[in-house]
Amino acid sequence: MSVEALPAQDEIFRVSHLSELLESYLEPEQVRQVYRAYLFGAEAHEGQQRMSGEPYITHPLAVAKILADMRMDYEGIIAAILHDVIEDTPTAKEHIEREFSKEVAELVDGVSKITQMDFASKAEAQAENFRKMMLAMVKDIRVIMIKLADRLHNMRTLGVMRPDKRRRIAHETLDIYAPIATRLGMNKVRLELEDLGLASLYPQRYRVLKEAVIKARGNRKEILNKIETAIQSRLCQENLNGEVIGREKHLYSIYTKMVDKRLSFREVFDMYAFRIVVETVDQCYRVLGVMHSLYKPVPGKFKDYIAIPKANGYQSLHTVLFGPYGVPIEIQIRTSDMDEVAESGVAAHWLYKTGDDHSPSNTRAREWLRNLLELQKNAGNSLEFIENVKIDLFPDEVYVFTPVGEIMELPRGASVVDFAYAVHSDIGNTCVAARVDRRLVPLRTQLYNGQTVEVITASGANPNPSWLSFVVTAKARTNIRHYLKQLQREDAIELGKRMLDKALVGLGSSLTQVNAEQMDELLEISHLQGQESLFEDIGLGGRLAMLVARQLVISDGDAETQSQPLVIKGTEGMVVSFAKCCHPIPGDSIVGFVSAGRGIVVHTQSCNNIADFRKLPEKWIDVEWSADVEGDFVAEIRVDVANQRGVLATLAAIISDMGSNIENVDIEERDGMTNSINFTLTVNSRDHLAKIIRRAKGVANVMRISRKKN
Repeated sequence: MSVEALPAQDEIFRVSHLSELLESYLEPEQVRQVYRAYLFGAEAHEGQQRMSGEPYITHPLAVAKILADMRMDYEGIIAAILHDVIEDTPTAKEHIEREFSKEVAELVDGVSKITQMDFASKAEAQAENFRKMMLAMVKDIRVIMIKLADRLHNMRTLGVMRPDKRRRIAHETLDIYAPIATRLGMNKVRLELEDLGLASLYPQRYRVLKEAVIKARGNRKEILNKIETAIQSRLCQENLNGEVIGREKHLYSIYTKMVDKRLSFREVFDMYAFRIVVETVDQCYRVLGVMHSLYKPVPGKFKDYIAIPKANGYQSLHTVLFGPYGVPIEIQIRTSDMDEVAESGVAAHWLYKTGDDHSPSNTRAREWLRNLLELQKNAGNSLEFIENVKIDLFPDEVYVFTPVGEIMELPRGASVVDFAYAVHSDIGNTCVAARVDRRLVPLRTQLYNGQTVEVITASGANPNPSWLSFVVTAKARTNIRHYLKQLQREDAIELGKRMLDKALVGLGSSLTQVNAEQMDELLEISHLQGQESLFEDIGLGGRLAMLVARQLVISDGDAETQSQPLVIKGTEGMVVSFAKCCHPIPGDSIVGFVSAGRGIVVHTQSCNNIADFRKLPEKWIDVEWSADVEGDFVAEIRVDVANQRGVLATLAAIISDMGSNIENVDIEERDGMTNSINFTLTVNSRDHLAKIIRRAKGVANVMRISRKKN
C-alpha cells in the first residue's frame, strides 16, 4: 500500500459502499444517522493520518464495514465510526451523547482504550485495558464486537508497523482476541484473526505453509470431487436435500496441529473435510446414518453438539469416516440456522433480525459474561483477572450431569471442586466430598463425559489451599484465592496486634495504654484507614513493630526496656511460616525473620542460612515457643541401614505407630551394602521426634540415625 495519502474520492467511495450495504437492511432514516456520524467523525479526525498515510477516518469506516457485513444495528455502526474520537480527539463523551444518543456514547466510551492511567509495567497496563474492555462488554455485547472488528482491520493493515510491534500485536491477537471470537462463536472473524496473526508472528513459516497448501491442493482435487459426488448421490437416493460443501483447514489450524501433535504437513493435510447443511434437526440425524452406511465410521470420533451445544452455542454433528484409498473424512452435519450461528455466533442475532435475544450463542455468551463479573469481584488485580479469563478462553469441554439430570459444561481436566464451584460458589466453598456415579471419590478426582456428580457439603467447611494445585476453572481458582486472602488478612491482623503489643511492652507500655490521639495521628501520617490496616501491615512484614511502637510511645529515657520474645503458638496461620532449610520444631531454640508479604519466617538458632541475614538486624525478631504449642511440624531424619529386605517397611510402621505421618521418603544407595533413607515426617515437638528416633534405633539393620538440619 502506498504511503501517500489516499485521494478524497477513495474516502467517498468507501462511504457510499458502506451506505449501499446499510440500505440493504436498515431504515433510510437510520442510514442518514450513520452518514451524519461519518461527517462528525471525519471532522473530529481532520488532519490525522494512519501510519500508512491514509486519512484516519478510513479506519473507522473499515471497522463499520466489517460490522455492516454482520448486519450490526445502526447504533453499533455509529459507535464503530466514532470509536476512536474520545481517545484520539478532544471530543468528550457528553458531546457524542448530545449529537446522537446516550446508548451510542456508552458504546464509544466502552470501546475507548485507556491512555491516561499510570501502571507499574506494560503487562499491567495491557491487563487493566483488557479488564475494562471485558467489563464494558458485560454491559453491552456490541462493545466487544466493535473491538474485534477494530482489531481485525488493524491486523489487515499491520504491514506498515515495525517488526517488533507487529509481533507484539500478533501475540496479543492470538492470545486474547481470537479466543474471545471463538468464545462468542464468531468463526469467520476468528479464522481471519488467526491466519493474520500467524502471518505477522511467523512470516517465513506462514509463507512456506501457504505454498505447501497450494501445491498439495491440485493433487487432492480428484479425490475431493469423487467423495463429494458419492455423498450427493447417496443423499439423493435417500430423498434428502442437503448442500455439500468441501472444506479446507485454514493455515493456523494446520500449523497448530503440526506443532501440538508433532505431525508432518502431509499427515495433517491428508484429512478431507465436508459440511452437509440440511433444513431440520431430524434430517441431521438421518444424514448421519446415511454417511455411516456410505463409509465406515472411525470409533470414538463421533460428537453430538446438537444435543449438547458447545459453550459458545455452536451446534453440529461431527463424525470421522474411513474414506476411499484409506483417507479419513471429517463430516459436519447441521441445519442452515446452526450454520449461520457457527459462522457468526453472537452476530447471528442481528443477522436474523428477529428481535429475539435467546439464540443459543447469545444465551451462552451472556452466561459467560455474567461469570466474568464474579471473577472480577474476587480477582486481586488486573494481571490475576486476565490470567483467570485466559483459563476460560481455552475450554475443551467435558459434559457431566447433576443428580437431577441437569447438564454442566466444564473444561477438560476439571475436578470435583471445579464442578462444585460451577454449581454455586457457596457449594464450592463448603464441599468436603463427592459421589461420582454413586461412588465416593476424593475432591481432586478428574471428571469425564457422561458422569453424574453429587457434591457433599458441610456447614463449617472452608476452601483448602491445596485445591489450587488441581482446579482448572477460573471461577474455582478466584473463589479459593479470595478466601485465602481474607484468611491471611485475619491472621496478619491478629499477629500484627500481638507483635506491636510485645514491642510496646518492651518499651514499658502496652496497646491498652496507648493514647487514642497518638494512634490516630500515626494512622494519618501512615495514610492508613484504621488500626486493623496497621496491624495487618505489621503482620505481613510491611512495617517493623518496634519502629511503630517507638512512634507511639514517647520515652523519657528512664523506662526499663526489657525486650520480651514473641510467643509462637502454631495457630498463627499463613503469616507465620517455618523455614524449610532447618525445619524448626517445638523445643528448638528459634529466631524470627520479618519478610515483607510473608509475615514472620521462623528458623532454628543453629541454621546455617541465618548467617546470610546478619547484615539486617532490624529484620530479626526474638521468638519463643508457647508452653501449649499446637499442630504438626515437619522434621527430617536420616537413617543409615544395611541393604536388607523389609527394613523400610519396618521403619515406616514404627513411625506410624508413634503418631507421625510420613510426608516423603528418599532412598540413597551408598556402596551396595548400605542405604541412606531420608524421611520427611510430622511431629508435635522435639520430645516426640526423640522418641521416634529411640524406637527406630532398636530396629535390626539400623546402623545410624540422626536429625537432618540444612
